[in-house]
Amino acid sequence: MNKPSFDSGYAQLGALKMYYEIHGKGGMPLVLLHGGGSTIKISFGRVLDSLAADRQVIAVELQAHGHTRDIGKPTSFKQDADDVAALLKYLNILKADILGFSNGGQTGMQIAISHPEIVNKLIIMGAFYQREGAFAGFFNGFAKATLNGDPWRLSWGIGVGRRENAGDNDWTCKGVPG
Repeated sequence: MNKPSFDSGYAQLGALKMYYEIHGKGGMPLVLLHGGGSTIKISFGRVLDSLAADRQVIAVELQAHGHTRDIGKPTSFKQDADDVAALLKYLNILKADILGFSNGGQTGMQIAISHPEIVNKLIIMGAFYQREGAFAGFFNGFAKATLNGDPWRLSWGIGVGRRENAGDNDWTCKGVPG
């Protein structure tokens, strides 16, 4: 069986050069937002072809994740949401279904808050809507977390970002050298 092909590229969104992939055709576009410290392939690799069987799927890699480099400024879910909205404008997509996994879910919620006009449906998987929703101790290891030596990072050979607890309602993103 031949592997389905897809288009990919980079959108220049101000200082950010955001990587994206477009799979499938037709239907209401579906935007995939990966989890924190992750990539398109890691978060959605096993389901992407099925999701794109009868619709267009736009998968993105947010700042300091995967193919999208860190531009050296802190980000937030609000900034990630603004970046995704700018990408959809760049791609001439007026409205889409948004599917966010983990941190991508928080970004999806922020897209619905900040840019409701571009959201048809919002699908959230494994995301907190407030910090108190996490189990006790969940955030304890984040302050000193590192991806150095992580097998998937080493096998990809590219830089990824990690999120650190920066306050009660937001996280900042700092790039890990690639």
